[in-house]
Amino acid sequence: MSQIICYLDNDKLVDFRDYREGESLKPVTDKDKESLDVLRHSAAHLLAQAVKELFPETKLAIGPSIENGFYYDIYRKEPFTPEDLEIIEKKMKEIAQRDLEITKMCLKKEDAIKLFSDLKEDYKLELIKDIPDDDVCIYKQGNFIDLCRGPHLSSTGQIKHFKLLNVAGAYWRGDEKREMLQRIYGTAFWTEEDLKNHLNWLEEVYKRDHRKLGKELDLYSMADEVGAGLILWHPNGGVIRTIIEDYLRKEHVKRGYEIVYTPHMMNLKIWKISGHFDFYKENMYIFENDGQEYAVKPMNCPGHMMIYNSKTRSYRDLPIRFFELGTVYRFERSGALHGLLRVRGFTQDDAHIFCTNEQLQDEIIGVLNFAKDMMELFGFKYVVSVGTRPDGSIGTDEQWNLATNSLISALKQKNIEFEIIDGDGAFYGPKIQVELIDALGRKWTGPTIQVDFALPERFNLEYADKDGTKKRPVMIHRTVVGSMERFLGALIENYAGVFPAWLSPIQIIIIPVKEDSELLEYSSEVEKKLSKEDYRVKVDKRNETLKYRIRDAELNRIPYILVIGKKELDEKLISLRTRGMKDEGQMSIEEFLKRLSLEARIPSGK
Repeated sequence: MSQIICYLDNDKLVDFRDYREGESLKPVTDKDKESLDVLRHSAAHLLAQAVKELFPETKLAIGPSIENGFYYDIYRKEPFTPEDLEIIEKKMKEIAQRDLEITKMCLKKEDAIKLFSDLKEDYKLELIKDIPDDDVCIYKQGNFIDLCRGPHLSSTGQIKHFKLLNVAGAYWRGDEKREMLQRIYGTAFWTEEDLKNHLNWLEEVYKRDHRKLGKELDLYSMADEVGAGLILWHPNGGVIRTIIEDYLRKEHVKRGYEIVYTPHMMNLKIWKISGHFDFYKENMYIFENDGQEYAVKPMNCPGHMMIYNSKTRSYRDLPIRFFELGTVYRFERSGALHGLLRVRGFTQDDAHIFCTNEQLQDEIIGVLNFAKDMMELFGFKYVVSVGTRPDGSIGTDEQWNLATNSLISALKQKNIEFEIIDGDGAFYGPKIQVELIDALGRKWTGPTIQVDFALPERFNLEYADKDGTKKRPVMIHRTVVGSMERFLGALIENYAGVFPAWLSPIQIIIIPVKEDSELLEYSSEVEKKLSKEDYRVKVDKRNETLKYRIRDAELNRIPYILVIGKKELDEKLISLRTRGMKDEGQMSIEEFLKRLSLEARIPSGK
């Protein structure tokens, strides 16, 4: 039987203790998804209470619910160990079994300050001082008190199915100049079955972690000597990038784009004109040289506008589509960096389209078609949103309305479902954001389309219209893949490192059964025939057992393993094993090449 956990007032969860008879609020039960936030927030308090009982010297910071779980940031001189987490989890279960009533209290701000001063909870005091209201809410369970707005469960006994997961570092308030706290992550569900399913899902996530697979498959690395968030691409990763980038170049040219290149750094003046200095300088690398200030580029758009402005443009020239695989650099806090998914230097398949108002709709649709083709090529499902005008943006209301309506109209014309996210646009224009959905149902940032009336005005972009008058073009900022680093991180995890044959760094490995001059010579002959057809092939000549080399090829997720023995040599055949250790038997090289033409080329029709 379901029980009421809290109430929903529009999109806001309201504590059941605050409900007044007669109010028209929607009850939220433990069968409703929203109730998980309350359960997990309460589990975070349970975690904090357990830590304080076990380690009284610790100081508590914040403990919210998050997607799929909760965490609590805690200050402690000694690092928490995996053994500590087991002890803490055991204590949490003990406190839950005490079935302590969870009560809510509201205090005057000065009384709350005194309470947490007596408790010597410095982080809570800092939070209280930033609360603008005169009243402060706290929650109490047994002898444990925490600062919180709620809502919460009515008793610790309701928290039954939970698991602590890991510990990570987190700067207080995300500020690298402040002290490092320890963030204990956990998850909680209403049923044992849901918890078990989630833990199994987390195991799969771990198996697919691109940081783990990137090392195992020798795709990329990072080094402290190089700098945080800067990627070193190894040959295997370089092959995958090259395949994707070469395909992107060909597709862009096919679709009417012109390839351009812009400098990695530009005079600071250009970033002041564009507005990036005002809106983005905290994320820019700025330096002085020879009496001039420069910035390493965080975006490619100013360079593309300068190319547009390099000569007079006519309406006959439009639309103009400039494409660049442009590498940009943005400062991200070290705590936010995460493998390939959040870096400081990355390459975008960046393009800017300059067109007339009349051409705008067709150009947006063209980008949507391109993005759709790319997502289908890599097997991603996706969801779409439209981000509207944020606070502090530039441009007129008329420009923003026209830009936003153009994006929405294009999506409707293509029958693409979307949601509106208020305030999620860029500072210069609204955007369509495409999020990829991987094999585990997770979302990754993908293609973006932004309509911009403001920057063409700032850079005084013009074209001569039919009647000779000067007019301002509209500019579309867009990517159809996004950051190559983030996209490859998503690809690695989506495929679990098992890349399709056309994308695998090494497609074929040839393994002679033993060190024999005739077998090695025939293996090299097969290698040359396959290489001549532009397949990526390698002969494994190592002095290891056949079983070891086959197993090693399997661990490296190589799609095709060709075993060459005396019989294959005599009959000029190959013995084929495919990924997954499936023995396909013997066949001629010509038969194998026919098969490769169907399985190991970039899928046609895209």
